[in-house]
Amino acid sequence: MELLLVRQDLNSKPKKISIDKIKEDIKNQILYFDKDNSHKDIIALVNDLESNGYSVNFREIKYGLSDEEYMYEVHVL
Repeated sequence: MELLLVRQDLNSKPKKISIDKIKEDIKNQILYFDKDNSHKDIIALVNDLESNGYSVNFREIKYGLSDEEYMYEVHVL
């Protein structure tokens, strides 16, 4: 499965990253994912990381007044 990382500016397209790549690079990191990811995929990532022994904190971050202005934050310990 691939997820989309958060956009660097409003007009750019989000970059893709695989769950395997995330697992390779994990060392107490905070990851930000784009709003175009499905909530179900983000929860699947959280569950997969927790089943591998990581402690994970997940939340939606609103950065504007519109309901469409948000991103997902996944903090992995």
